[in-house]
Amino acid sequence: MVDVPTHEDVLAAAERIAACAVRTPLVESPTLSARTGGRVFLKLELLQRTGSFKFRGALNRLALIPENARAGGVVAFSSGNHAQGVAAAAGLLGMTAMIVMPADAPRAKIEGTRALGAEVVLYDRQREDREAIAGRICAERGATLVRPFDDPGIIAGQGTVGLEIAEDAGRFGVTLDAVLAPCSGGGLVSGIALAIRGSGLAARVHSVEPENFDGMRRSLAAGEREAAPGGALSIADALMAPMPGAHVFALAKGLLAPGLAVSDAELERAVVFAATQLKLLVEPGGAAALAALLAGKTEGRNIALVLSGGNADFASIAAMVAKAH
Repeated sequence: MVDVPTHEDVLAAAERIAACAVRTPLVESPTLSARTGGRVFLKLELLQRTGSFKFRGALNRLALIPENARAGGVVAFSSGNHAQGVAAAAGLLGMTAMIVMPADAPRAKIEGTRALGAEVVLYDRQREDREAIAGRICAERGATLVRPFDDPGIIAGQGTVGLEIAEDAGRFGVTLDAVLAPCSGGGLVSGIALAIRGSGLAARVHSVEPENFDGMRRSLAAGEREAAPGGALSIADALMAPMPGAHVFALAKGLLAPGLAVSDAELERAVVFAATQLKLLVEPGGAAALAALLAGKTEGRNIALVLSGGNADFASIAAMVAKAH
C-alpha cells in the first residue's frame, strides 16, 4: 500500500502555511473568455512566494519535520522551482538547505536559489543521477530528503491551490467544467484534484505535459505508471519528470481526467501570448495549461488554468516575443 494524502491533509496544510504563503488571485481573463465563448479564469501562482506554487508544498513538508530532526537540514533535487521553494521554507524555519540542480537550469533559478540562502550543487542531467547525489549528501549530513513531488506532505501542500480555486470560483458564482494544471511528477495536479473533489466540485482536472515527457498522460491511459520516451529536452525545463511518482499516481488514477500534451511550439506560443496579451511573464512550464487552451485541446465553457510559475530568463522570453513578431 502507498500512503496518499486526504482532503483533511490538504485542509491542515492550508492552515499550516497560511501565515507565509500567498493566497494567489483567481482572475477572469476577458481576452480568453471572449476567445473561447465561455469564462476562463487564471490562477496566478507566478505571484506566489519564490515565483511558483512549489513554495506551498515545500513549506508544508518542512513544517512536518520534527524539531529533533531538523539539525541536519534538508536536501532537495530540482531544476529550480522546488529548489527555491525549499530554500525559502528552510530559511523561514531556521534550517540549512542544500539543493542538487542541473548545470543547464535557467540562470535565474540557480541564482534565485542561492540568494535564498541555500547551497547549490550542480550536476550533469545527461550523465549523473541526481537522486544518488542527494542520497549521498543526506547520509553525510544526517539531512532530510525533500522530494519534489512524490511525498504526501508535498502533495497536500500543493493541493491548497485547488482549495483556493474552489473557494474563489464559488465567490464568482461559477461552476467550473475543467481545471488544467501543468504536470511534471504530478504533485500539483493530483493535489488540486484531491482538493477540488473534496470541496464538492465536479470539474474535470487535467494534467498538461510537454510531448515526449507526458508520463502522466500515458500512465492514466494505461492504468499503471508508464515512462514517457523523453529525448530532446523541452523548453519547459520544469516539466521533464519521466513518469508520475508512486504516491502521486495512487491518488491521480482515481481523480484525474485524461491527460493532455503540448508541443514546444505550443508552449512558446503560450509564453508569447501571456506576455503580449495578458501582460504576464510566465515561464514555459508554467504556461502549459494556457498552451493547451490556445491549441484547442480543452472542453467545457468554464475553465480554470493554473499558471504555475514565472521564473524565466528574461532574455529567453524576449527572444520568443521577438521571433513571434
